[in-house]
Amino acid sequence: QPPFVESGGGRVQVGESLGLSCGTSISIFSQVTVAWYRQSAGKQRELVASINRPGTTTYADSVKGRFTISRDNARNRVYLQMNRLRPEDTAVYYCAWHSAQDGSPKGWGQGTQVTVSS
Repeated sequence: QPPFVESGGGRVQVGESLGLSCGTSISIFSQVTVAWYRQSAGKQRELVASINRPGTTTYADSVKGRFTISRDNARNRVYLQMNRLRPEDTAVYYCAWHSAQDGSPKGWGQGTQVTVSS
């Protein structure tokens, strides 16, 4: 399966906003849960937010109320709107889709770097 291609990262100041976007050419996009993950230096990759086929969303506690995930099934795209950014949000952000069989994340791309400066 082809990887996601992420974009929209950059360097911002604390409290500012940033929007990320990713796209893929997988044929089953509209049928699967898709998610944003992030990995900061020296840490494990962590799930940030997910959205399933009906549009139900989940968020890591650390981003609840600040980040919003959405999807466009017609364009095979996933978005992450990040508000009130904090230095601890600094990471490489990745998209993935979740296998219907075992829920494992798939489609890792290169990611996009987000840096939040204080």
